[in-house]
Formats: sequence, structure tokens, C-alpha cells
Amino acid sequence: MSDHGGRREALKARHRAAILDAARSLIDERGGAHFSVDELADRADVARRTVFNHFASLDDVLLTLGTNVLSVVINDFLAQVAAAPVGDGSRASMFDELARTLRAADLAAVIVSVTAIVGVAFEDDARSPMLTHTAFRRTGGALAAEVTRRYPGAHPLDVELLINSLMSGMTVIAGRWIAMTGAALDDESRAVWDDLLTRLLDNIRNGYLPA
Repeated sequence: MSDHGGRREALKARHRAAILDAARSLIDERGGAHFSVDELADRADVARRTVFNHFASLDDVLLTLGTNVLSVVINDFLAQVAAAPVGDGSRASMFDELARTLRAADLAAVIVSVTAIVGVAFEDDARSPMLTHTAFRRTGGALAAEVTRRYPGAHPLDVELLINSLMSGMTVIAGRWIAMTGAALDDESRAVWDDLLTRLLDNIRNGYLPA
């Protein structure tokens, strides 16, 4: 790449980072994504068209931020999974491995951060549930890739169904948890989260037949 091309790519990277940093700053200040593209561009010190050069829409900015938050957790999650002994290769062992790691993660705190960015998953407005679901789905791909690497003999459909069930279920219980606790982070709300997560995992493991 020429020096000119290198400088152009570096400028694009700086603009993209500035836009995301500005969005995060506005969200923190206003308690949510309550700002326009013009306000975002002004805070990032870029032209309005520069925002659209990097992102298809304001929702795309929010999705990128939400995915970045989830990716930090997913990367830690993947590191924990990779450090654990590989099971016997069965669907049950894949599930149990993921379930143990999910229980160990501080997912309640992650839900609070993601909700501040993309909105509340259970609101009547269809936009917030869509953004929440998409953010979880984007991070699910990395998780599916790690499961496939660890279990090369697993059928791709089994892996896809497992990961999609977990990611979709997490979206549902996130909304339920926020409705029940107001997204407070204390011992009581974390106990509520643990109970909801247990119910999700039990439903995925056992299906919907009577126990």
C-alpha cells in the first residue's frame, strides 16, 4: 500500500473510532441513544456524510457499539471455553460446556451496558427488540465457530441450533430481567438473573415437556 493509501486508511480508522466514541459519550450523558445523526457528527467533529460513509444508519452505529460490548464478553467467554477440557463430542457435552461458562459470566452487567446502547428488548417499539436480537446474533457467530473448532465431528446444524437457541433465549430473559428488576445491579437482581438463566438452560436442555 502506498503512503497515500496508508494515510487514507488511517484517517478512515480515526473517523470511525471518533464516531463510535462520540456515540458512546452521548449515550452516557443522556442515558440512552437520544441523539440525532447531526448531533453525533458534531460531537465526533466530522461531517454528516462522513458518518454515513462508515455506517448505514444511526441504528448501525448503535449495533456496532452493542456488538463491541458483547464481543468483549464473548472473547472472555471463548477463552474460558478454550481452557476447559473437551467433552465426549456429544450434543449434551457441547451444551453442558456452554451452560457452565454462561453461569460463570457476569451477564447481568453486560445486559445493562447493551440496553443503554440499543434500548430495552421488550419495549412495544419494534426497533429495540430488533437491535438487541441482532447484536446477540452477530456475536453468536464467533461462539459457533469456537464450538465447531472444539467439536469438529459435530453436525453444523446441531451447532447452529444450539447457539441460536442460546442467543435468542438470552434476548428474551434479558427483557424479562429488566422488567423485573429495573436493571439494578445488586445481589437480589443477580439472583433473579441466575434464576432466569437456569430456566432458559433447563428449557433448552429438556425441551417443553413436563419434568
